[in-house]
Amino acid sequence: MPNDRNVEPRSHSTNLVGIPTGLLASSAFNEHPLKLSINGVRETNPALFAMLEDATCAAEAMEAFQNYMRTVFGLEPQQRRGEGGQRFRASYLRLLAGWGFDANGPEGAVLKGWVESRFGILPTFHKGPLGRYPSPAWIAYVVEKMSARFHNNSIHLQLDLLYEYCQWMLARFLSPGRHHLTLYRGVNDFAEHQLIEPLGRREAIARQNNLVSFSAERDIADQFGDTILEARVPVAKIVFFNALLPGHVLRGEGEYLVIGGDYRVRLAYL
Repeated sequence: MPNDRNVEPRSHSTNLVGIPTGLLASSAFNEHPLKLSINGVRETNPALFAMLEDATCAAEAMEAFQNYMRTVFGLEPQQRRGEGGQRFRASYLRLLAGWGFDANGPEGAVLKGWVESRFGILPTFHKGPLGRYPSPAWIAYVVEKMSARFHNNSIHLQLDLLYEYCQWMLARFLSPGRHHLTLYRGVNDFAEHQLIEPLGRREAIARQNNLVSFSAERDIADQFGDTILEARVPVAKIVFFNALLPGHVLRGEGEYLVIGGDYRVRLAYL
């Protein structure tokens, strides 16, 4: 098992959540999380959160969020496609669908770039390990995350609102009072999920990419690898899961999109 315990998670010196990035990326934070909020998002979008507060159930809150996003960002289907001579409008839904198809595609790069910008945590993997900068792997990642096709229509603000909506829904309707969810990830190797420190035969500190998919269902995680990582994921680090919107935006019904860092995990081998 690799042992690189002296290597700190790579991160930016600043972020938009008001907690030192080194702490945010650490296993200590994940075991004892604090509430997170992206600076200024709720304050500059009071109409959305007023609509959410008026909701009496999760379904009403979903409808309120979708209506707000459609109205503010022009996310009707024909506008997203750029029909009738309109410019293509980037959409958080398109990014989520792209992630579900391939987390290492252009949409995945934009999402990882958003995590960098807001939470300060650098990615560790995109199509391959992201080692020292600069490198061909890093340059390829930067080119994709800055793609002009997706950087219009205030795409980072759309993702900010998605995260804040997710946190609101978890606290109000979907997981009130909970600080962690037990989630699973199946892996076949540790190129993307570095084992930083062994904690025994079946436990370790594993460094997750800055944005990573977990599953709520162990049986589903089994389908993606012969080693299962079981982690207590802070609710504060959950960005999205399918129960937040009608229909299956992500490919897996039990898939959760989670901010990464160093996690204490239990290892099970099939």
